[in-house]
Amino acid sequence: MEWDAPAIVLDARPYGEADTIATVMTADHGLHKGLAKGGASRAQAAVWQAGNFVQVRWTGRLADGLGSFRAETIHPNAALAMDDALALAMLSAVCATAEGALPEREPHPAVFSGLLRLIAHLPLGADMLSDLVRWETTLLTELGYGLDLGSCAVTGATAGLTHVSPRSGRAVCREAAEPYIDKLLKLPGFLIGGNIATAADHRDGLRLTGHFLMRDAFGLRHRPLPRARVMLYDRVAMLADAESTSGADNAG
Repeated sequence: MEWDAPAIVLDARPYGEADTIATVMTADHGLHKGLAKGGASRAQAAVWQAGNFVQVRWTGRLADGLGSFRAETIHPNAALAMDDALALAMLSAVCATAEGALPEREPHPAVFSGLLRLIAHLPLGADMLSDLVRWETTLLTELGYGLDLGSCAVTGATAGLTHVSPRSGRAVCREAAEPYIDKLLKLPGFLIGGNIATAADHRDGLRLTGHFLMRDAFGLRHRPLPRARVMLYDRVAMLADAESTSGADNAG
């Protein structure tokens, strides 16, 4: 049993003295684990960095067995993100989220292609946070927990959408949201067609998708939201606070 395909490395954990258990994602084979012999060695460790785009060959005696990986680097995304703390935080978050949320060996080509595009552009830094949140909405949809942001759950209006119900995942317009404002999640404009996003918008977007990832994708599997994803939210929330303070100082 074997296959050969381009893949994104999502995780690699030590196994013994020199080997690793690697987790990759491909378009046709979905999330897949395998033993990378010598994966922890000096010669191969750089190949198995989370976020790297690699060409992987998997072989196994049984189709449902762990099997073994061999890989060559196509694009060293992990190394390119190392010089920017925010880019590295985003890379760690998306890899951990995909690794923890996706079922094994179930193809999700839309998630794979979106993740591949996102990771390739992470060196652009904060500009990619909107795309990261959009990718998380795609992940939720692929897993069966898609958000309904097309119209207001109360009035049916398609304009003036400002919030999302934390229970149903449906959008709510400003007028209908007002009496329940403290119980609803903010809906950033970039998720419904807006092109300009502030740090506060990115914070609200991460809080929105994080709520449903935690409740549905991870909660139903009795897992916490990955620490890397929580840390990304905290980092972006700090950027939003700094942005707000700067705006207040300038206004004064």
